[in-house]
Amino acid sequence: MQVVTFERNTINDMGFSHIDESGNPSMVDVGQKDASRRTATARCYVDLPEEVLAEMRGNELILKKGPVIQTAVLAGVMGAKQTSNLIPLCHPLGLENCKVFIEKVDTGLQIDCTASIHGKTGVEMEALTGASIAALTIYDMCKAMSHNIVIREVKLMSKTGGKRDFEREA
Repeated sequence: MQVVTFERNTINDMGFSHIDESGNPSMVDVGQKDASRRTATARCYVDLPEEVLAEMRGNELILKKGPVIQTAVLAGVMGAKQTSNLIPLCHPLGLENCKVFIEKVDTGLQIDCTASIHGKTGVEMEALTGASIAALTIYDMCKAMSHNIVIREVKLMSKTGGKRDFEREA
């Protein structure tokens, strides 16, 4: 593994948004930005082995630890609300809305998390965190049946508000 080091002057010349004039980590100052409606949706997948998928009953997976999907939805919302406590330099946001949707797909479960706020900074990290925490909760609740569970493709699907909008194609 190669370790990359930078001299402070080199870092400053690179225009990093989370580095101050002294080369130290710094939260971005959003004080001069205009507030706008900002929404982001993130998605990830949890691939489940057949023995776990066989326990699906309608839209729920009930195991010894309880209702997996209902618990993962709550965990995802709670995770999104805690993003600034988990990721250094993320602004603490008072989310106005956060929804987690989990549906069965061929290989397991698809998780979508949508977060929104009227504010000066985006909610991409909250949506990504919400989807990730929901996936981790599913893993935790299903691991007694199998450790052959894969969390994959945590990705931003869309965002609106701020400098530019983004929409991922499929």
